Amino acid sequence: MEIFDSHTHINSPEFDNDIPDVIERARALDVTAMLVVGYDSVSTEKLKRMLTIFPNIYGAVGCHPEDAPNFNEKFVSELKENFKIEKMKVLGEIGLDYHCDVDHELQKKVLRLQIRLAHELNVPIAIHNRDAFMDVYQILKEEDVKSIGGIMHSFNGDAAWAKKFLDLGMYLSYSGVSTFNNATEVREAFIATPLNRILVETDAPYLAPIPFRGLRNEPGYTRYTIEFLAQLRRVSVESLAKQTYQNMMEILRTK
Repeated sequence: MEIFDSHTHINSPEFDNDIPDVIERARALDVTAMLVVGYDSVSTEKLKRMLTIFPNIYGAVGCHPEDAPNFNEKFVSELKENFKIEKMKVLGEIGLDYHCDVDHELQKKVLRLQIRLAHELNVPIAIHNRDAFMDVYQILKEEDVKSIGGIMHSFNGDAAWAKKFLDLGMYLSYSGVSTFNNATEVREAFIATPLNRILVETDAPYLAPIPFRGLRNEPGYTRYTIEFLAQLRRVSVESLAKQTYQNMMEILRTK
């Protein structure tokens, strides 16, 4: 069995001392591939080194909505350079976060500009959405994301929102949040999502699934989320792992 962690930050400071061990523990739990997401210049440089060292690690890089004030021509130029790297596959995580204090109009402008850049580069996107469902949906719809495809990272909406984003051609990635006792709507969304549009992720070091909630998350814990989701869907863990792995490879346009 092989499991793909579709969104992880093992390039964050929390993993500075044990990245090889983290990757080895993940493999021991059948998590054999992961999309590592760069979120600033330091984490992106770490990611680029990882891409040369570790097989089955792929990269994503973009301007997180919290960093929208830093989005400028230099940032765009560096983004374009990063996508010359073969294993840099996804522009993200980008999106809207209305929980932070960055101006909403600026966030929306930067999101649109990055989606247009993804069209130019012909790469899929990974979307961060926090407290901004309507605006995220409207922008994705207006910017015609279906032609490039993308991921709703750590999807936390209900079944109705799931359908809306699925209709835009997006894949929905489910994290450890789905295992939380208060995540009834997320589980309903998961049940309503076609198997060929589901992904699983950790968002490590955040959002550790039960029974590790509150601890540092790591890619190997994708195993516990996918076991929980398979039981919820009444399918085998092996079949859900195979399907979500295949889904992720299709997004990355990798055979």
